[in-house]
Order: sequence, then C-alpha cells, then structure tokens
Amino acid sequence: MEQQHFRSGFITIVGRPNVGKSTLMNALVGEKVAIVSNRPQTTRNRIMGVMTRENWQMVFLDTPGIHHPRTRLGEYMMQSVKDAMDGMDGVLVLVDATQVGEQDRAIVKEMSEKKVPKLLALNKIDLLPREKLLTLMASFADLSYDAIVPISAKTGDGLEDLTAALVKGLPEGPKYFPDDMMTDQPERQICAEMIREKALLHLRDEVPHGIGVEMMAMNKENDDFMEIHATIYCEREAHKGIIIGKHGTMLQTIGSEARADIEQLLGMHVNLKLWVKVRPDWRNRMDDLKTLGYNNK
Repeated sequence: MEQQHFRSGFITIVGRPNVGKSTLMNALVGEKVAIVSNRPQTTRNRIMGVMTRENWQMVFLDTPGIHHPRTRLGEYMMQSVKDAMDGMDGVLVLVDATQVGEQDRAIVKEMSEKKVPKLLALNKIDLLPREKLLTLMASFADLSYDAIVPISAKTGDGLEDLTAALVKGLPEGPKYFPDDMMTDQPERQICAEMIREKALLHLRDEVPHGIGVEMMAMNKENDDFMEIHATIYCEREAHKGIIIGKHGTMLQTIGSEARADIEQLLGMHVNLKLWVKVRPDWRNRMDDLKTLGYNNK
C-alpha cells in the first residue's frame, strides 16, 4: 500500500556559470558525482545525481552554466541544458547570493514561467550579511516560485529545508533507480572528469578552458589493481608545456591527485599514466568533441 504513495521526479538544476550547482548536487546526493572547481563552465555535460529515501526519489540533472556560446563545445553545453528541461518534473534555480547580476535575474525570471514546480535557492549565504539576504529575497518575492530557500551548499546550511521543499513538489511515481545508484555516468567518464578537475584546480589563465581528457584504456589486472591510460588534450603547444610543467612536475601533481580520487571511486589501487597532446581548436571540431564525449545524440 505504501508503494502506491511513493513520490519521484526529475529536477533540473540551472543557473549561470560558477554559482555552485555541482557542489549543491554533490551535497544533496551525498557523493561526489560531479567535479567542482572555481572555474566558470566546469560542468560540460548534463550530469545525473540520484537521492533516494524510503518514500521518495529525486533525480537531479546538473547542467552547464547558462552562457552565450562562442565555440561548438559551448553550443553543445547549452543544448545539454535544453535537453535536461525536456520532461522535467521540477526546476531548481540557483544563484550566488553574494553577486546577483542581470544574467541571474534574467534566468530567474525566465524559469519562473515554467509550468512545473519551481524553487529558487540563494547559495553562499555563509558569506552574506543577513540584512542583504533579506533584501535579496524580497527582490524575488513577486515571481511565481513555490519557495525561495537560502542555503550554503558548502556548509550544508538550509539543505534540509531545500530538500523538504523539493519533496513537497514531487508527483507520485515509480522508483526509477536502485537505492544504491547515485549517478548514471560510466566509470570511464567519471575518471576522465576527475583528471580534468585536477587540471582545472592547478592551471591558470586560459589553459583550463582548452583542456579535454580522453580515456585510452582501463585495464583491470586483478581485483585490487587497475592500470589506466589517459590523454589530456590542449589547443596550443605553449599550453602543453604548462600542463607538463618544469621537469614534469605539474603533470605529476595532476596525476597524483587524480589517482587518489579514482582509487577512492573504484576501491582499488590504480596506476594512472597520463600523456599530453595538442589538438588545435578541438572545441570547434565535431569529431574531436565526439571523441571526448561531447556528443548531442
């Protein structure tokens, strides 16, 4: 009888780049299913995270930050956002409460017109004085959101309230995924993203935007050991030198930190071998985009 009252739904998380969408989804799901960095446009694909409890299941779709694309990769990213809105049961709009600009307000207004349950989350409240937060909340009060919830994805403040508000908007539905499933991403893709995350963390200026990672091989030697070969692509010869670093130190740092995360993910020892290759203008080449997993079907 209880099963008849099970609630479930697909909730799309949207916002401009770098407002904390991936950090929030990881916090809600309780597992690192999306990479995080302080770089805009870190998320390039639609990434799914599943949050399951006894009486409900929420399937979050983390999307790339909404921006005006300047490359074919950018166009792919914006198409990913549109695709994630098809058939959604709810939309969660996220803004960085410490710096709300015209683009944020345009997104918030556009999403307020969607014909599904809508929540607006104001992130990074741990960095904002209470008076400014109240003024900000009041500025959105005339829009048709079911709730406006102040949160900090980093500290966890407000996440219980946000979860309760999201559950309230869920329709009755089936359990789409098993209890222990937290994402639909293949291990190959997660491992490639973990490598890219470490590159984003350590590289500066324009280099990170031109980086892509291709998994060449994942060979499981035994139950406790896997050998992984991956290639980091960049767009310029000068960038290749920066990624490798003096005496190979930068590549070694990226590889060492990525290996630690991958070992935790896979639950086994990993020998990670990285190469760096130049692919000029790969972000505008369809064949390269498909090779690196950016492929709108």
